[in-house]
Amino acid sequence: MAYSFDPKDDVETQWQKWRDSILEFQNINVDELKQRVIQELSVVSQMDVREYTLFQKWCEVQEKYPTERVTTLWGDEEVFLKDEKQRRAIEEIKSNFWIQNEADDYLALEPELIYANKQDDLPELWNCIRTFSSTMKNNANIGRNLNFIVQDKVTQKYLGVICISSDFLDLTPRDNYIGWSRELKTQGRMINHTAIGSTIVPLQPLGYNYVGGKLLALLCLSDPIQELWEKLYKDKLVSVTTTSLYGKTKVGGLSQYDNLDYWQPMGFTAGSVSFEPLQETRYMIREWLKTNHTRKYFEWYVAKKPSGQPHKRDHKNRSLNFAYSQLNVPKELIRSEHARGIYYTPLYDKTIDFLQGKDDGKDMKKLFDTSVESLSSIWKHKHAKGRIKQLAKKNKVSTDTLFYDDLCYLTWLEAKNKYLPQVGR
Repeated sequence: MAYSFDPKDDVETQWQKWRDSILEFQNINVDELKQRVIQELSVVSQMDVREYTLFQKWCEVQEKYPTERVTTLWGDEEVFLKDEKQRRAIEEIKSNFWIQNEADDYLALEPELIYANKQDDLPELWNCIRTFSSTMKNNANIGRNLNFIVQDKVTQKYLGVICISSDFLDLTPRDNYIGWSRELKTQGRMINHTAIGSTIVPLQPLGYNYVGGKLLALLCLSDPIQELWEKLYKDKLVSVTTTSLYGKTKVGGLSQYDNLDYWQPMGFTAGSVSFEPLQETRYMIREWLKTNHTRKYFEWYVAKKPSGQPHKRDHKNRSLNFAYSQLNVPKELIRSEHARGIYYTPLYDKTIDFLQGKDDGKDMKKLFDTSVESLSSIWKHKHAKGRIKQLAKKNKVSTDTLFYDDLCYLTWLEAKNKYLPQVGR
């Protein structure tokens, strides 16, 4: 009998029901698995962070957007996406980029945030925009997620995508600034009153010509996001965090959040990039875990809280790190040090006192105007205006949409040759 989750079951009851539902385990050859993992990690660990970022993007597209070769009536071979819904989404997006006709067209923009919930084709559109407009891998985030398509209210043309997610539990510079203990964040549930801008991706040429990433970063602080967070999760949103893509490795040393109103730099993460084997090998690791470390597999991939959320956070990294340890994978193949810049925005005058549990939050006042109109105006007059003026003077205004959908059809070498210089744009 197939296992199905019952929110009334505690973890031990779930374990017994799930364990009884398993008919057989797949036998994975440990020596073969170890050889595959080491071989694949040996390749990617030689890449710098830019090349590895692009490689992950290429793998993601190849996995999520599979193609097939079709022979036409004339004997020619053509390559098509297998999923017609995916093809339609790509065509719809590419026909609705916002592209300026005149340099000052940005002044007429009226940005609005469209919540991409499960109605109609909005989730597919959001994922498609996110996947093909950024070289950063489109990872599903653990916990809370609010996905928004940002478009121009007047023309209905797309400007970019935002995702507001559960904040990182541990970011030392931010936590020191707030004066947070881990107990207060977790047992006190104060972490639920902060969020992270996990996706802040403008479409092109808005991003290049008008620093559109700054517009989207400002909109992460806007009223529609605060209101929806409180409506869906019953927690007041009092601050927002984000991290830069490259931090100290960024050419020129700046990110789109530097010199941006309200976003305060907090230093850098202590983090690193964890290298991953290919999809088929990751599947083998899961099956190996299921057979040889069944309880861990259950806790990471099956068990749920009564709310339906995973019992354990971050199952992918947990399982990979455990597998690397058990398989004795050399440490130098596992990760590369890569710090990211941390940026933080308090939204209220008493945000810090509230997060420290010293204020009930009832009399807090906004630190600044968080209406979409006000934030958009800041972007237009403080950032976009100077950027487009500078580009026009140098005759460098772009009309290139830079959409990565051709990664569906490129080999890794072709993708590397074409797109490596654009990583991190």
